[in-house]
Amino acid sequence: MTISCSQVKIRSGANPFPRVGLVGPLPPPSGGMANQCEQLLRLLRSEGVDVELVRTNSPYQPAWVGRIPLLRAAFRLFPYLTHLWGVAGRVNVMHVLANSGWAWHLFAAPALVIARMRGTPAIVNYRGGNADPFLMRAPGYVQRMLAQVSMRVTPSAFLQRVFAKHGLSAEVIPNIIDLSRFSPRPPRLFGDSPHIVVTRNLEPIYDIPTAIRAFAVIKKTFVQARLTVAGSGPELANLQALVLQLQLDDSVQFSGRIDNASIPALYASADCMVNSSTVDNMPISILEAFASGVTVVTTCAGGIPDMVEHGVSGLLVPIGDDEAMAREVLRVLQNPEIASGLRQAGLAEAEKYAWSQVRAEWLNAYVRSATPGRAS
Repeated sequence: MTISCSQVKIRSGANPFPRVGLVGPLPPPSGGMANQCEQLLRLLRSEGVDVELVRTNSPYQPAWVGRIPLLRAAFRLFPYLTHLWGVAGRVNVMHVLANSGWAWHLFAAPALVIARMRGTPAIVNYRGGNADPFLMRAPGYVQRMLAQVSMRVTPSAFLQRVFAKHGLSAEVIPNIIDLSRFSPRPPRLFGDSPHIVVTRNLEPIYDIPTAIRAFAVIKKTFVQARLTVAGSGPELANLQALVLQLQLDDSVQFSGRIDNASIPALYASADCMVNSSTVDNMPISILEAFASGVTVVTTCAGGIPDMVEHGVSGLLVPIGDDEAMAREVLRVLQNPEIASGLRQAGLAEAEKYAWSQVRAEWLNAYVRSATPGRAS
């Protein structure tokens, strides 16, 4: 059922859309949720929606507080709760970007409690690839809280299935990609020096060692191949040690985290993107590669098979299988016709996540949730 904006009681009186309180992080650091929050904030405002942001990762004031664990938690928590209270009293609907683990308890749960206290409908936009184990182990209040919100939204059918497994309905509204930032280029003649990129944080769940081991196999065929690992995280020293062990230090670059403005240039220089994650939902990095006309070889973790059709828009390999990953990358690099087909299908897939395709779904969700007495 679609409800027109005129049916919503708007407190501001002038704007035809509900007033939205958006709760989530912003870059820096860049990451899937932060990038999505930033894009959603910007694009909603461009549509004329009155959005108030409650940032979950505001910079510490003063900056030195961020170096003291317990103190920094207090310095962030109290302003966060105060801001939530004020915003929840002014808006028609709260849009809470949520994740698994401690992030749920520290950020999502307080937002939902305060929204309920203020009588403001809330949408939980759940994004964590670890949703299933989290919901299995979480205290009972987490599921009760999820059951009480106006709407549960996930970016993928994968998470929708996870929610259904736990007795919770959810609607799918996909991630957004700003296609204006990416310009697919014609395939380049790379000779024996293809450029392969990894654009994930250096954390255990992204299993960068599998990508590096696969690259070592690829180097045997393409002796001048290069690998750029764009990301930061706690695994850097271990990954650097692996590169030295495999004698790849002359061809693997750890570029650190690349900001949003610079990431299109990295994809423009790439001949293949590899993703070796063990847990995932709907990686923005894959959508960015699609939009850049870069072929994708990825594990089949989590919701990835819902967005990557094997042999059509990308190539899927088992989790942790560096030999299969190397084999499929070589298949792309050695077969221009296969690469061309994957590239064209990837570009078409990226179009599904453009704001022009997604905007109506979010605007309709706000209207439906802000309507008194309506719940999904």
